Amino acid sequence: MIKLILTLFSIMPLRLNHFVGSLIGRYLYLTNSDSKQVVSININTCFPNLTPSKQQLLIKKSLIETGKGLSESGFIWLRSFDNNAKQIVKTTGIEHLQTDQPVILLVPHFGCWEITGRVLSINTPVTFLYKPLKKSKQEALLIKNREKHGLSMATADKKGVIKLQRAIKNKELIGILPDQDPGEEGGVLAPFFGTNARSMTLLVKLARKNNAKVLLTWALRLPKGRGYELYLKPVNILSEQDSLEEDVTIMNQVIEDLVKTNPEQYLWNYKRFRTTIDYSSQPRL
Repeated sequence: MIKLILTLFSIMPLRLNHFVGSLIGRYLYLTNSDSKQVVSININTCFPNLTPSKQQLLIKKSLIETGKGLSESGFIWLRSFDNNAKQIVKTTGIEHLQTDQPVILLVPHFGCWEITGRVLSINTPVTFLYKPLKKSKQEALLIKNREKHGLSMATADKKGVIKLQRAIKNKELIGILPDQDPGEEGGVLAPFFGTNARSMTLLVKLARKNNAKVLLTWALRLPKGRGYELYLKPVNILSEQDSLEEDVTIMNQVIEDLVKTNPEQYLWNYKRFRTTIDYSSQPRL
């Protein structure tokens, strides 16, 4: 069923795909779904100074973008990498890949993060860290459609870290989405929008160990299915104190600054503060 739905989304023109996705998002908003509950808690936490009406507007916009993210996954995964590249209408910062330093792509869950590695891997091998899915059939489908051409995936475990380090030594790009809760062993508590969140340490450790150049990388989703703008921006995430906690704090601030530019395009339906906020105990909104 999932493959059928993804296939249906893949054959739609992007404009229609995003229109259908926006309808899914509106449904999530109007039905007081679990996604709306999580998005509402996160936005209330991160934007406490917004008026209630502006918070509700951001919640609605966020769920609409969430719906587009769901529908475009089939469009991205089941089309060729070359077709994905045609959806990029503007690229800024690609020249930053021309360096003798190892390069780490810092890719937040912002905009269409799936398209970044697929497009960049057309010309340069890229290894992306990812968290395996619990269901084996979905995992197999994901890997089948992600691992193509110059793109390979590394699991978020010791074996995957070794694979990332090998890619760095081979002067290949590596990509990490660090704004997920990695668990106690893989993270530290660091502020994100003023609230502590369990935050990944791997990216900053690899950057410091390999003297790597870190590029904040994102694909902004344009309105009305007009495509995406791809950006690569050098960022410094290593503290002068050589402190892991300070490094992660700086990294979170870099992500926060990006999110503030288009907050509705961030993945707010993820329980980012699960370590410090009990989402299940919050009243229904």
